[in-house]
Amino acid sequence: MKVLGFFGPSGVGKTTLIEQLIPELKAYGQRVSVIKHAHKRFDIDQPGKDSWRHRQAGALEVLVASGQRLALLREYEVEGQPTVHQLIAEMADCDWLLVEGFKHADIPKVEVWRAALGQAPGYPDDPFVTLIATDKPDALPQATALPVFEMASVTVLASHLIDTAQRYEYCADLRG
Repeated sequence: MKVLGFFGPSGVGKTTLIEQLIPELKAYGQRVSVIKHAHKRFDIDQPGKDSWRHRQAGALEVLVASGQRLALLREYEVEGQPTVHQLIAEMADCDWLLVEGFKHADIPKVEVWRAALGQAPGYPDDPFVTLIATDKPDALPQATALPVFEMASVTVLASHLIDTAQRYEYCADLRG
């Protein structure tokens, strides 16, 4: 399984980029999954539905399965953030696992950067940034030897990922 993170400030276009990249990778015959970091409390089940009722009754985990999908809801007894590696371990095998958020994770990452936001980039100081996706490559505030892709050129980005796939191979044994 290849693992690639995407980070950048809220509103920069990470979700849109991943949304566009998924079908491009699938066109290469790749199976793609996603882990998304949420910064606030969130719910995917609705009040009154069975999964919600079971969680409200105190279940630590509720797994809902049908012939088409599976959803696992897990409540933490003690609040805390799981590491990206713990979450990767929860995922079924696939060809590419795209990870949105987890800015400080020690996995290969794409920095998504927009000039108009005026924020300092992370790539100069983050050794895990392997490439940059931006709306204005010529506006990057610091020169880099990293590959730089226009966000609008998702087809070119997908092709690059396929060509350099070995770089993104995940080895859980090395993560301890």
